[in-house]
Amino acid sequence: MSHVETAVLVLDCAEPEELAEFYQVLLEGKIQPPDGGNRIELVGAGGTHMAFRRDLNAAPASWPRPDDSQQAHLDLLVAAEHLDEVERQIVGLGGRPLETRGSGGRTESRLYADPAGHPFSLRSAGHLAKPKSH
Repeated sequence: MSHVETAVLVLDCAEPEELAEFYQVLLEGKIQPPDGGNRIELVGAGGTHMAFRRDLNAAPASWPRPDDSQQAHLDLLVAAEHLDEVERQIVGLGGRPLETRGSGGRTESRLYADPAGHPFSLRSAGHLAKPKSH
């Protein structure tokens, strides 16, 4: 039996406050009180756990170059009919498209960089139920 309760994706960046706000809006999350100033945690409405750690020397990944390629990335799962809407939101929040048209169909995937340069993908998952409207 595992005693691990959850996993947290930690992104290093120069400005953790700004990056936490970017993901807070996208994930409809709640930022947890900082635990010392160099790390901010976020819990998304769907249960996603992320943290943003201050690293003044952080440099954005330059995907897809192999010399300093990404070490990890985040997949954001969205109902297929909402891909375009969420894409507009990402760009409006300061995200940058890296590759916005994937294979199409049920597993369509679009790749972006967040404002600090971390790559993440927006993926259509056929098994997702339609999100509740606000």
